[in-house]
Amino acid sequence: MKIYKVKKYQESDYENWNAFIAQAKNATFLFHRDFMEYHKDRFEDYSLIVLDGEKWVAVLPANSVGDEVFSHQGLTYGGLVYNEKIKLVSVIAIFKSILFFLNENKIDKIHIKIIPSIYHQKPAEELQYALFLAQGQLIRRDTMAVVDLSLNINIASDRKEGIKKGKINRLEIKEVADFEDFWNKILIPNLVLKHQAKPVHSLQEIMNLKLLFPKNIRQFNVYENGVIVAGTTIFESENVAHSQYISGKEGKNNLGGLDVLHHHLLSEVFNNKKFFDFGISNENKGRKLNNGLSYWKESFGASTVVHDFYEVETANFIKLDNVIV
Repeated sequence: MKIYKVKKYQESDYENWNAFIAQAKNATFLFHRDFMEYHKDRFEDYSLIVLDGEKWVAVLPANSVGDEVFSHQGLTYGGLVYNEKIKLVSVIAIFKSILFFLNENKIDKIHIKIIPSIYHQKPAEELQYALFLAQGQLIRRDTMAVVDLSLNINIASDRKEGIKKGKINRLEIKEVADFEDFWNKILIPNLVLKHQAKPVHSLQEIMNLKLLFPKNIRQFNVYENGVIVAGTTIFESENVAHSQYISGKEGKNNLGGLDVLHHHLLSEVFNNKKFFDFGISNENKGRKLNNGLSYWKESFGASTVVHDFYEVETANFIKLDNVIV
């Protein structure tokens, strides 16, 4: 089996990293260094580059905590990124080289968030097979509610009623460049009230990311007589429009704001995308399902795509010996 050179990312690799991400078959803008590094003060970067001689063949966005490496805790998904020319045998060898490198550098375990298949430009599940061979353990499984926009969308009757209410109430939908109203008047108060939590991104962070990725990060708000009552923050990649945040004003949900907003997004704004990803409805690392939230998403015609999380001992690189016949 071929042995690849593995090295840690350095700042001097910035341009080559981003160029590689731009042509990979399973990457999105989340893997651009400018996105990865907006919260670099919170994570110790341990991103890896895999080379065949001097040629880049794969990258792994990652961070470290003690003697463990994670593909990257600051990102929704991660894993091994590579281009469409790479073959399955090569991915197995690349993964073995990564495990060996980590083991040699006193890293005992690697945690990998698989990149969900809807975000691939072409099928790219080679890593899942390599994880199986290396006896990686499935430790978490979330359920993403995804609408296939190439099909006729079957919207449930109660969602249709909500959409009708939104129109009767003359709610206005606007795409805006400013996140302040949604963050301060809707999102933060709701998260505190319902979950005693706060958004993953601060207002300043999401504003900075919008400046860096103006075509990928979009904000849609709903207004009643000029006052915001609901909104969603969309992360847009090549194939997928993903609702990163969805929230309505407490006491205003009966207006139909979120229903009319998402019908507008599905039928008009993102109807040329392959998929619309409402995100997960799970708690407790996938072991609990919020039935009400899951039903609301499914009633827009969404169905389930799983998002898997694995961990594997780096010493298991030896289990990838003699697997090719």
